[in-house]
Amino acid sequence: MDFASLMKSQITSAKPADTGKKYLKRSEVEAQRQADYLREQEELEKARIERLDKKRKRDEDEAERNTSREIKKKRLAEESRKLSEEAAQAEENVRRKRIGLPELEKKVDDRDGTPLKEGEQDMPDDELREKLRELDEPRTLFGEQHTQRLRRYRKLMAKALAPTMTKGPIPMVLQLVEEKDMKVPDSIPKDADGRTLLHRQIASYFDMILAEWQFALSRRPTDVKESFSGKQAYNSFLQARDNLTPLIRKLETNTLPDVLLSAVNEIVHLMQTKCYVKANDAYLRLSIGKAAWPIGVTMVGIHERSARERLHETEKEGGQAHILADETTRKMLQGIKRCLSFAQTRWPPEDLGQLMG
Repeated sequence: MDFASLMKSQITSAKPADTGKKYLKRSEVEAQRQADYLREQEELEKARIERLDKKRKRDEDEAERNTSREIKKKRLAEESRKLSEEAAQAEENVRRKRIGLPELEKKVDDRDGTPLKEGEQDMPDDELREKLRELDEPRTLFGEQHTQRLRRYRKLMAKALAPTMTKGPIPMVLQLVEEKDMKVPDSIPKDADGRTLLHRQIASYFDMILAEWQFALSRRPTDVKESFSGKQAYNSFLQARDNLTPLIRKLETNTLPDVLLSAVNEIVHLMQTKCYVKANDAYLRLSIGKAAWPIGVTMVGIHERSARERLHETEKEGGQAHILADETTRKMLQGIKRCLSFAQTRWPPEDLGQLMG
């Protein structure tokens, strides 16, 4: 074979087979590329899902092993505790028997359900579960016995029946009345229901004044709030709120004396009728009293002056100066006076003569 024939045979063998197509369209090339890309993404997604499944299975197996390990540890610790207690009790019984004392009674485990105390009322377990269901609570907890379930139900009932506190400036357990029902009577009612309503009315009225005062302070501009006078006004509100707290607590517990209750009721009644000057006079009678105050020298020599006799006359008639009674009463009266001063600016009277100076 000559060189030409050899080269021709080599070229013919290296030449690709003719497919009948001399070229490919760009759309066909793009479609082939997209198909290859989608196939590659599907394979990657399948591999990712397989890895996640394997990891989740490993985590579940590990969690199950940890749970079983913890349960086994708790069971062993419980068994060890019981064995040690039984051994200690047996040793104590041997010692007591040796010295002639009676043996100890077997202890009842708290976690297995302690017996009910004397005076505690029991109920059937089915009824107890239904009552817990009505309270939107689990009917039973893991490892919970009947006695524990009963005590859990009683705690929930005690919490539900506990008096709720209001969300005003001074939280209180008294049920507040609406503004249209805050009108207090001229005098203190004699019956218990009337006095309870009066306590609620007085507490509701002062709560409304403090709430309006707090709202008015919050509406001030920022520069006014940060000024010296603005901070002083806010401190006055805080002091009035703190000073009125003892009054609210006495109204809650019905421990406010009738003398103070009658005077406070008179002040509130006059404030509600916008007679602020008369309310201030009632406040002065309550705080200073009607008693004549000694000024200058009242006792010279062995003879008492005639004017001194009048110092003790009004004390017998109830003219005591309550502002000097104790510190709590003094602060309480100061809080009432601050509320009186704010009320005349928030609800000004139609008669300008009823405005205090």
